[in-house]
Amino acid sequence: MAKVILKGKRNNRIEKGHPWVYSTEIETIKGNFSPGDVVEVYAGNNKFLGKGYINPKSQITVRLLTRNKDEEINRDFFKTRIERALSFRKQLNYGDSFRLIYAEADFLPALIVDKFSDVLVLQTLALGIEKYKNIIVEILAELLNPVCIYERNDAPVRELEGLELKKGVLYGKLPEKIIIEENGIKYYVDVENGQKTGYFFDQRENRKAIEPFVKGKEILECFCYTGSFALNAALYGAKSVIAFDYSDDAVFLARENAKLNGFNDICRFEVGNAFDVLRNFYNEKRKFDVVILDPPAFAKNKKALEGAVRGYKEINLRGMKLLKPEGFLITSSCSHHVNEDLFFEILMSAAYDAKVTLRIIEKRSQAKDHPILAVSEETRYLKFYILQVY
Repeated sequence: MAKVILKGKRNNRIEKGHPWVYSTEIETIKGNFSPGDVVEVYAGNNKFLGKGYINPKSQITVRLLTRNKDEEINRDFFKTRIERALSFRKQLNYGDSFRLIYAEADFLPALIVDKFSDVLVLQTLALGIEKYKNIIVEILAELLNPVCIYERNDAPVRELEGLELKKGVLYGKLPEKIIIEENGIKYYVDVENGQKTGYFFDQRENRKAIEPFVKGKEILECFCYTGSFALNAALYGAKSVIAFDYSDDAVFLARENAKLNGFNDICRFEVGNAFDVLRNFYNEKRKFDVVILDPPAFAKNKKALEGAVRGYKEINLRGMKLLKPEGFLITSSCSHHVNEDLFFEILMSAAYDAKVTLRIIEKRSQAKDHPILAVSEETRYLKFYILQVY
């Protein structure tokens, strides 16, 4: 097994448990290997740090799988890790639909598995885990007996690993319709063409957290995707919800979800660009009791950070201006590169420009099936605020 020797006698970040080794941290590599192979990682003083798979094409050159030098990376290894992930999810009592494997936070770097009732959707986002994909599919089929395992490996991040983009059935047969239930609401999920794996479990508890603030209220939602926040608002007694998304397909599915739950008389879904929608309502002097903003990641990399900051500020500023006195702004960011401190600064700057005062009612993060690895800020990405605007 090849040995990766890091610069310096110590590497505190990795010794403390961070699972990534960057190319800039490597002094030398001893021995032969092929991209995707498992290698050993050592500090400059020959201290063993772990084993993981290597890809010289990636800036994240090694992703560590284990700190145990004697642990073999084989089928039993992956089965044990997947069983642990499943056991933890069962403790959450989320029913039959949830994120089953959250990559590094479940000690399976670059592997995502979402469970939509009896359909599993898988992403292998690095070369090393791609090499074990068939074994992982076998284990998932054995443990969960799904009707289908579908891969959504069309995420652009795979190109950074030298991997092709693809999607399709890996096991079984994909049903014509997939329906899940969350917080007492049913949803159609499009695993073939929806965003990411087809649905976002990470806001599960946050959707429920809006309950005290929506009863009898008139609500505007932007970036509604397939309608989850809007439908939760309807469940909790909202008077009316008008919700927008730029995707025709998402809006179609949101309307179908409203019909499925009997909320089509409360929820109205329309196609629209959120920036235009917010601007137009402001020009019309329209006011709402609650504004909900759940945008996609504006900053997918550091180069996009400056534009993302402007975007987050604009939508939140306009959202604040559309609220009635003492109304609620429910807002979030899923951009990892916009950290908690920066997102709060953006909100405060928007409040200053909007000439309003904010009360923080609640600050939240991602759902429990997206655990945060304490030593890895990369696993912490979702920021969620319920704010009262004066």
